[in-house]
Amino acid sequence: MSGAVLRYSLPRWRVTRWLADAGPDVPPEIRVALIASLYGTLPIFAGGVINSLAVSFLIAWRIPTLPFMLWCAFEVICCGIRLVVLIAARRRAARGAPTPTDLYLLLGVAWAAGIGAGTFLSLSSGDWVAATLACLSAGAMVGGICFRNFAAPRMAGLMIGLTLGPCVIAAPFLSEPIMLITFMQIPFYLFSMAVAAYKLNAMLISTMRAERENAFHARHDMLTGLSNRAGLTKAFTARFESEATPRGLALVYLDLDGFKAVNDNYGHMAGDALLQLVAERLRGLVRSSDIAARIGGDEFVVLSEQTERTQLQRFGERIVREISAPYELDSGHRLNIGASVGIALAPEHGRDMNSLMSAADAALYQAKSRGKSLCVIAGQRSVLDARGSSGRALRLQ
Repeated sequence: MSGAVLRYSLPRWRVTRWLADAGPDVPPEIRVALIASLYGTLPIFAGGVINSLAVSFLIAWRIPTLPFMLWCAFEVICCGIRLVVLIAARRRAARGAPTPTDLYLLLGVAWAAGIGAGTFLSLSSGDWVAATLACLSAGAMVGGICFRNFAAPRMAGLMIGLTLGPCVIAAPFLSEPIMLITFMQIPFYLFSMAVAAYKLNAMLISTMRAERENAFHARHDMLTGLSNRAGLTKAFTARFESEATPRGLALVYLDLDGFKAVNDNYGHMAGDALLQLVAERLRGLVRSSDIAARIGGDEFVVLSEQTERTQLQRFGERIVREISAPYELDSGHRLNIGASVGIALAPEHGRDMNSLMSAADAALYQAKSRGKSLCVIAGQRSVLDARGSSGRALRLQ
């Protein structure tokens, strides 16, 4: 799929939830991805539909009795409804609307049952051509069922059973005792394919977990769990550079005052523990729509959609005040550090990440050069001293 990834709804009915269950401890985002894989692609779907329709039509044409005519009609109706539901689901997923996943899963099971019913009729007819054609078709469909639906191994196992199980049911009614071998052959085959489906499912989930962990590690700081520089840049691109009419953004650049002394006096383990506590406080300060990041050393950034200067000034003041409060480490040390903040606005101070960081860095430098523990918004006429406990003290630049 070349466009955006389509997001299909998880099943809601009890029976379909059971059919599509991927096992315990599977994250919701992986469950959604597994459901999307069940929809497959139209070419794969078309191959199975065309085969089952052609086989049912040819056998009904060869043996034009009521049971075979009904089987052919069922195939046409079932495949037609499946196609309509699949197309509708893809369109709804593209719009972000709920999709008919429950109906789609049950139609897949019904289609497998139809193939099995046709195989039973063909074997029972005594016509070796029809029986051969039906069994070849059922065998071919089993491969497709297993490899297309192993994201839901229970569903794959049920569909395989419905497709080939009727061969066992038909065997006692045939005049060939040798066909009784299907009582051993088919159950063993069903078991093997079901085990294969579960193993493929486990491999797929493991791969998805690894991909998501790698993606998380690539965009997050491993020490604090905040976004890193790559994650921050991606968030900025998604919210500003990629939009036809970019929304306003604020980049809040935070640098710790006195952090080097902590490393020098207490060691890097204490410094790392302190950075984790700072990140925890920063998480509690930002809004759910904001992105908090550690971009290296003792430097942190918040990307916010809040752009009103007075609110940003208050936000900067709060950051300085909260980050500067004493820290209690597990080692028993009580540490005190400060914080200086520089803020830049997009598009006012830049329309790309580098320009915005440069403007915020310049504002941060002004804050440090005026005594630290200050908040400066790039281009403003006053500097907020967040150290004072009795309100905001303004200093002229």
